[in-house]
Amino acid sequence: MLDPKYIREHEVDVRHALENCKSKVDLSLYLDLDRRRRDLTISVDKRKERLNKASEEMGRMKKEGQDISSYRGKLQELSDEIKQMDNEIAAVEKDFHEIELQICNLPDASVPLGGEENNQEIGKVGEPRQFDFKPKPHEELGAALGILDFEKAAKVSGARFFSLWGLGAKLERALTNFMLDLHEKQGYQELVVPHLVNYQSMEMSGQFPKFIEQAFATKEDNLYLIPTAEVSLANLHRGETLPVGFLPKKYAAYTPCYRREAGTYGKDTKGLIRLHQFNKVEMFQFVEPEKSAEALESLVSNAEEVLKLLGLPYRVVVLATGDKSFSSVKTYDLEVWVPSQNTYREISSCSNCTDFQSRRGAIKFKREGGGKPELVHTLNGSGLAVGRTWLALLENYQQADGSVVIPEVLRPYLGGLDIIRPSK
Repeated sequence: MLDPKYIREHEVDVRHALENCKSKVDLSLYLDLDRRRRDLTISVDKRKERLNKASEEMGRMKKEGQDISSYRGKLQELSDEIKQMDNEIAAVEKDFHEIELQICNLPDASVPLGGEENNQEIGKVGEPRQFDFKPKPHEELGAALGILDFEKAAKVSGARFFSLWGLGAKLERALTNFMLDLHEKQGYQELVVPHLVNYQSMEMSGQFPKFIEQAFATKEDNLYLIPTAEVSLANLHRGETLPVGFLPKKYAAYTPCYRREAGTYGKDTKGLIRLHQFNKVEMFQFVEPEKSAEALESLVSNAEEVLKLLGLPYRVVVLATGDKSFSSVKTYDLEVWVPSQNTYREISSCSNCTDFQSRRGAIKFKREGGGKPELVHTLNGSGLAVGRTWLALLENYQQADGSVVIPEVLRPYLGGLDIIRPSK
């Protein structure tokens, strides 16, 4: 959520930024509602002041035995006006807040202009392997190895679900533990967080109302399954003023993630790329405002280290204004090489949300030396999407006989196992 004062004072710049973000929000209506709510508030405050003074005067007159009958009607009339105006303010505030929540965070000046086609590659790490045989897709490899099954999962739940078996399940767990252990070394505190959250939590993190159609809901309880652990982590300090010395604070959490994937019919229907349920390790940071740009670079570096240690080729892309995260000023994507598709696919998204989430959630901090509490800055990043790491590992480390070599860094998590061979 943006500061209304900033929008009023920088209307032209904000309009231009929203156009670059392909936002369809009605900024003119927003500004009109903002003006109306402020004008109404000033008017009702003046009437309340008059009412208080008149009440005091009537009390004095009554104590002195004077006739106050003429005052009663005037006070009642003034009180009715105030009640009517308070109701009008509430209605305007409701309309204002609905539009306010539709305004995305404004892109940083360093973000390239345009849509997805204007995303800017800023670096590649590792060379894609040159196979002397035709590499198989992970869904075919997994089935032959007896570790991945979509048909049985579909029988249980439907399309876009999967099940892992034996070493496939152990490999998923090994990747998760490896990531969490690495992030702990990087200074992140591991947490276990709720998977079901309330509407306010989804709204605070920027998921609602924009992405409400993507959420799975338990309507009787008014709870929603999280699309990412970012939602839970962002809300841990909602409504708090963090004490001096608390920042920076870095959290990491493993959770399943649930997404309806509405509007993606027919897209990435095979394999583990686009699912209704998948596992992810999420990194989250609360930092002082002047340190958030630097923190974003460190967050990306933390995610990159996972890929480097696993020996997976990847590239780093800064997303353009029309493709960046709704809540962020700047988003980097890490894209891992997928041999069967002969392309890079997103495996991590790292964003600096500045005070966009903390303004929604009223998360502030105190500085040493006193002063007025300030809004904290928040950042989030996948470290990594476990399922996509799993598939990238299978495809990049596959052998001609259908076996898959285990990267050395993962072997201690698998009891020393160095290769997964086709099932007998």
